Amino acid sequence: KNAQVKQIVSTETGLLPIPLAILLVSAEVTLMTEKQFNDLSSLAAYLPSRRSGRPRNMAAPGPSNAQIEDIVAVAMRTPDHGKLAPWRVVSVAADQRGRLARGFTEAYLGEKPDAGRLELEGLESMAQEAPALLVLLSSPVESTKIPLWEQELSCGAFAMNILHAAHAMGFVGGWITGWPAYNDDVRDLFGSAPEKIAGFLYLGTSNIELTERPRPGLADILSFWTPPNGQ
Repeated sequence: KNAQVKQIVSTETGLLPIPLAILLVSAEVTLMTEKQFNDLSSLAAYLPSRRSGRPRNMAAPGPSNAQIEDIVAVAMRTPDHGKLAPWRVVSVAADQRGRLARGFTEAYLGEKPDAGRLELEGLESMAQEAPALLVLLSSPVESTKIPLWEQELSCGAFAMNILHAAHAMGFVGGWITGWPAYNDDVRDLFGSAPEKIAGFLYLGTSNIELTERPRPGLADILSFWTPPNGQ
């Protein structure tokens, strides 16, 4: 496959042994940027064009283990009141996806013994999609005055940074939850209470053109405060 060299980041974080200055962008990713999604020409161009991909539409190439380490290192630069790092990531290798699929289906059958074939096949597919799969855990620190809600917000920001870092490398990412994210037996495959699965982050290269999704109107989201009458 043809590849293009693009300059993505011009500075070096203190977390990485090498700068993320030059990255290889596959022909498939180039197609996406030409459609103005995940435009990597500048940060100002990327942010308003950021678009997730669907895991079922992700194919190789995906990030290597070394690239996954860089992605997570970048994502660690996230707002984190109290410097608690209340989040963890578990990378599930390609040769472990079958075991993950069994974990999903066994947990589901434990909750719903009469589950149908299509339900189980859907869970198996969820475990097998995309070249790279990261399981994100909200890992709160209980012995602190920082409210749990703030720690969970930080975990969400960490997840968003993972997507940004993956996109900056020329990949596409998607963050989903679904039934496995809320099952304790599935959670126990990766951690323990009080941890929770905050989502499954899929990374790869989109094998179809990305399309826009409905977005809320700005007027429905942004308002300018006016003090109540008499105050």
